[in-house]
Amino acid sequence: MTCDSLCQINGIGPGKAITVAAAFELGRRSSLESIIDDKTSISNPRSVFRMMLPLLRGLDHEECWGIFLNRANYVIGKECFSKGGLDSTVLDIKSIVRKSLERKACGIIIVHNHPSGSALPGESDISQTRKLKKALDTCGLSLIDHIIIAEDSYYSFADERLMK
Repeated sequence: MTCDSLCQINGIGPGKAITVAAAFELGRRSSLESIIDDKTSISNPRSVFRMMLPLLRGLDHEECWGIFLNRANYVIGKECFSKGGLDSTVLDIKSIVRKSLERKACGIIIVHNHPSGSALPGESDISQTRKLKKALDTCGLSLIDHIIIAEDSYYSFADERLMK
């Protein structure tokens, strides 16, 4: 809920609404940091879905994230690449390649959300994924998967054999 929405509840004013929103955000960030600290190994798209769902569920805009992996598919970091509008976000290929190289990643998984509720990729999603894969391949990096999250479901490009 937004702070304005919280203020509509009887007994909650602007100060308390900000406090409640901040507490939820700190809890969300804390739970996400513990995922990386636990030396998480990515073994399937479902594990990525569970990792990223707390970040992307309920957003009213699209966000694109990258999960950086070492050679053994352990998470060595993750980062939000872009925040967009209701039905799109920018995938800056040069920036993603540069950040992957800076983190000394061997592979990367791209994750973004669809606020519409449908996890199916659009033509733009497919086109951008192909371009990113080609750019990463040129640098000796692997695009392991591109996962789209929509509420309680996901779509994996790797599961659907679209990563070729």
